[in-house]
Amino acid sequence: MTYRTLVSTEILKQHINNSNWIIIDCRFSLTDSESGAKAYRMGHIPNARYAHLNKDLSSAITKNSGRHPLPEFSLLTKKLGLWGITNKSQVIIYDDANGAFAGRLWWLLRCLGHDSVAILDGGINHWQQQGMPITTSLPSIKPKDFRAYINHSCWLSVSQVTSGLATKQIKLIDARTVERFRGEQEPIDPVAGHIPNAINRAFQLNLNKNGLFLDRNELQQQFMDLLGSHNPEQTVHMCGSGVTACHNLLAMEHAGLTGSKLYPGSWSEWITNQNRPIATK
Repeated sequence: MTYRTLVSTEILKQHINNSNWIIIDCRFSLTDSESGAKAYRMGHIPNARYAHLNKDLSSAITKNSGRHPLPEFSLLTKKLGLWGITNKSQVIIYDDANGAFAGRLWWLLRCLGHDSVAILDGGINHWQQQGMPITTSLPSIKPKDFRAYINHSCWLSVSQVTSGLATKQIKLIDARTVERFRGEQEPIDPVAGHIPNAINRAFQLNLNKNGLFLDRNELQQQFMDLLGSHNPEQTVHMCGSGVTACHNLLAMEHAGLTGSKLYPGSWSEWITNQNRPIATK
C-alpha cells in the first residue's frame, strides 16, 4: 500500500526496517535554526535522515524573495539520492511541530513527481507518547539515483497571485495565526497585515487537541465551507514564507480536495515591494 498524505505511528513501526521506506526528520525552529539538527543528534526515529529547512529545503534569500525561497531543484534531487531515496521509495517525514515543517518536504517531493510521500501523524511527539523507539545511531545510507519530474503547476508566482486575485480566479488562503493575519502581531516579518482578499485559516485548525489531524470528512466539510464557489484547483495557499502553508494543502489533499497550489514566496515576499497593497483587520 502506498501512503500519500498521512501515516500512523503503528504503520510506520511495522515498516521501520523496510529498506524501501525512507524516513526524514525535518525538525526546525524559526528562532533557532540549528535546534532541529541538535534534537536529531540527541534522539530520532530509527533509520531517519535529517533535512534542514534552510540548508536543504530552501535556497539563499535575495532582496526580492521571501524568507524561504524554493530550493534549486537540481541540488535537492541530488540530496534525495544521497539520502537513499529512489522513485519507488515510500518516504515518511516527521517533525515535532505537528507537521508544520515536515509539510515543506512533503510538498517539494510531490512537485518533483514523487507521490509516495506521507507525514507521520502527530510527529515524533506522538511517536514517543506511544512508546515507540528512539535512537542516537546514524543510519547506514546507500546513495541511490532519484529522477525528478518537475510539475511547475504546483505553485504560483507573485504575479500569478496578483492576477488571479484581480480576476477572482483564485481563492487565497493564509495559514498564519489570526493575530498575524489581522496585523495585530508580527513577530517575524518587518511589515504586518495580509494580502487583500485573502482569507485566513490558521494551520493549527487542522489538528485535534492531541496534535493529530482531524478526521478527513471533518476537514473536507470545513474546507468546502471555506472555498465557497471556488474549486480545489483554484485554491492557493500561503503563510509567512511558504512553509506552514503546506499544512493546509496537505489537509485538503487528505480530505480528498485535490489540486490546490502554493504561493511559495508568501507574505515575506509580498512585502518586499512597497507598491503591493496591504490589508489589516
